[in-house]
Amino acid sequence: MGLTALEAEERLARFGANLLPEPKIPSFLMTFLLQFRSPLIYILLVAAALSAALGDLEDSFFIGFVLVLNGIVGGVQEHSAGRAAAALRKLEEATATVLRNQAVVTIPARLVVPGDIVLLEAGARVPADVSVFQATDLQCDESLLTGESAPMKKIIPPGQENAVPAFAGTLVTRGRGRGVVVATGMSSEIGKIAAELGKKSSAKPPLMIRLAKFSNLIAWLVGFAMLFLILVGLIRGLAWGDLFLMAVGLAVSAIPEGLPVAISVALAISMRRMARENVIVRRMPAVEALGSCTMIATDKTGTLTLNELTVTDIVLPGGSRFECETGSEIDACRILGDTGHDLSANDRVSRLFKAASMPNEGALIRDENGWAGVGDTVDVALLAAARKAGLEHQALAEHYPLLTRIPYEPDLKYAASFHQRGDVVRVFAKGSPETLIGMADRMDMGTEFVPIDRDALLRQKEEMAARGLRVLAFADGEISSGESSDLGAHHLVDLVFLGMVGMQDPVRPEVPQAVADCRSAGVEVAMVTGDDPQTAAAIARDAGLSFTEDQLVTGHDVQLAEETGEAGLDALTAHARIYARVAPTQKLAIVRSLARNGHFVAVTGDGINDAPALKHAHVGVAMGRKGTDVAKESADIVITDDNFSSIVSGIREGRVAYSNIRKVILMLVTTGIAEVLLFLLAIPLGLPMPLLPVQLLWLNLVTNGIQDVALAGEKREGDELQRPPRRPREPIFDAIMIRRILVTVAVMGFGGFGLFYWLLAQGYEVSQARNLLLLLFVMFENVQTFTSRSERRSIFSIPLLGNPLLVVTIIIAQALHIAAMYIPWLRDILDLALISLAEWALMLLGAASIIVVTELDKLRLRRTEARRSRDIVEPVTKR
Repeated sequence: MGLTALEAEERLARFGANLLPEPKIPSFLMTFLLQFRSPLIYILLVAAALSAALGDLEDSFFIGFVLVLNGIVGGVQEHSAGRAAAALRKLEEATATVLRNQAVVTIPARLVVPGDIVLLEAGARVPADVSVFQATDLQCDESLLTGESAPMKKIIPPGQENAVPAFAGTLVTRGRGRGVVVATGMSSEIGKIAAELGKKSSAKPPLMIRLAKFSNLIAWLVGFAMLFLILVGLIRGLAWGDLFLMAVGLAVSAIPEGLPVAISVALAISMRRMARENVIVRRMPAVEALGSCTMIATDKTGTLTLNELTVTDIVLPGGSRFECETGSEIDACRILGDTGHDLSANDRVSRLFKAASMPNEGALIRDENGWAGVGDTVDVALLAAARKAGLEHQALAEHYPLLTRIPYEPDLKYAASFHQRGDVVRVFAKGSPETLIGMADRMDMGTEFVPIDRDALLRQKEEMAARGLRVLAFADGEISSGESSDLGAHHLVDLVFLGMVGMQDPVRPEVPQAVADCRSAGVEVAMVTGDDPQTAAAIARDAGLSFTEDQLVTGHDVQLAEETGEAGLDALTAHARIYARVAPTQKLAIVRSLARNGHFVAVTGDGINDAPALKHAHVGVAMGRKGTDVAKESADIVITDDNFSSIVSGIREGRVAYSNIRKVILMLVTTGIAEVLLFLLAIPLGLPMPLLPVQLLWLNLVTNGIQDVALAGEKREGDELQRPPRRPREPIFDAIMIRRILVTVAVMGFGGFGLFYWLLAQGYEVSQARNLLLLLFVMFENVQTFTSRSERRSIFSIPLLGNPLLVVTIIIAQALHIAAMYIPWLRDILDLALISLAEWALMLLGAASIIVVTELDKLRLRRTEARRSRDIVEPVTKR
């Protein structure tokens, strides 16, 4: 009878609207302010305040300009948060047909309340979680929620009521039914997923983790250095004002102010490169995160597979086997025999697909996006296969006028149709192999019909089912016109058995190679799916995943492991690689466990069920073409062509991005530490500050900032996918970078101090000595930029114009500094003076010493790595 209007109104007030909450999107102002939460920023703020307090407004202005610029850049990049729950809400913005006041009415889905009786029919979305009590051939596509590609049949067990659930947001693909609403809004299954999406992500991008450690390290080092200098200054009897100026100079020297901008540029360039590879990055840090991943936890349906039920195998009586090519462009696919020859026109195959097409209620429609199916997914798959065999449904229907049909019903397990053909009636049947084998007394062997061998056919069916295939059989026959007055099931006897087809959601053609590429890049691939273990194993093998029998676990195994605590689940995920019959919440638990086991985890998926894991992984990768809005809004990266191999391209570009960031850090940190070394050498020896704070800011932001942006766009070196992934705990400053920094700092720091000391000893004024020293450091930066283009390769082996922007920016950096000497107001701020050509040449010669030491260090590194490779290969060769 349904609810009355008054009852519905009371329940709406008690349970609330059938909606999911809108996420609170932070304002740009709040996002901008959050950019200042960093130890590096705090030190610069103190430096700016000290400069202003001492009346040095020029320094204070420069530092403030840097802070505001970095805040704006970071704020713009990050102001695109939290639309996942909004996308989920869109699924609920629909109408629902319910019983109200003993009448059938259509209302907005948001007004549906628990207790409502909902009417379900093909093509409609289920408006809330419903307990179905009446169903007529009812099927729901729950793949976006459960991960299973086949529609779920809603069959009411005999003698029971309210026993079959249908979930909010799922699509009714066939039949009709009625059910009682049991949960709405946040209480529904979709609501529970939305609650997970509303939580803060538990995983930080690897780059953010490494930069946080880097920032803390720099902050501590600067703090200790400042304390040391203040103590030395007090011992020397320096005034507090001079000590403050030294502290400001030291802070400006040590902190790479241009690093945030350079990192943003490096990531933005990689974003554009990834976009050309059909990889769209929604959150900038995800560029490097994808390159850092050591484990891809991938969904099956729609990610490894096409998310389309497709005929892949054809088996005829006698054992003849054929392969039906898969692909979105149906007309380009063929039927292939064992030898690989095109057998689309084979008479037996044509006869089988004729029987598959005639009792078929589906349709294929061609539009601007290609072929689209209408109707039951099985019927559409059979029509697509028939077209590959050269049969067109409409032409067949005109050739064989329909007399009557027996629609498919679950209890019948078959469908049949009767067609007039001359003086006889042709009958075609499709259905379960056991049913069709029982209807036939002969089987088609090509040259003749022979008595049916039921045992042999059943063995064929079992062999196909063991491979994870959904198996259907086909038969046909003739009825004389005299018997056509009462056509029906009693005529489905003595038919000719034509053969069977196996259907599955096939693996995408590019997936096996992509999985192999991941393996060569040192990235493991695990499958996490809601499908059954047998199907999951079959798809995993076709996809090229390597696993043993004990590495295939189910959701039940995961549940048992979870009951023992995190340690139990971590022990399971440390070994397992195929997870079947997994619930959405379990997928999230698996991802978190993999992270605890030391992996940087990339999660791929396309459905609602994947959304929580996509959000909480180190990097979430959604499929763009067939993925849901929920999945795409929850992910960091979207693959526009749904091509798994695009992920491999993304991994390569992510590694390039991180490599470029390391190059920028090497260049900036080397200069900063060298400047700190100047202070640490000069102050204890009683010398004045080698460079003024405003000069240091000019050096680090203006001249250095131009070059580091160009270095951030360096092209890939070509061996990114041959290197193993970085260890999850590997710091930015590894042994290679530390040694390179020490070598270069020694040249820059001691060389710069030696020049400054000598100039003062020769009677130069302090401002003149600073002027030449500043020029030397500008040239040091120019040369250091070139040597930083590769950690291992010689700069002489890298084409000079391979990065033309780099050459241009180095010229611009020099031009800016020279121009500053001729612009009066800028010359006064920076305390510069004109220099001679001979002085310029001497500074260039001194800066070139960096090339010598870095080339020697690279040569040593290459020889060491080559020797290690030989030590590994030789014992293996001897064995």
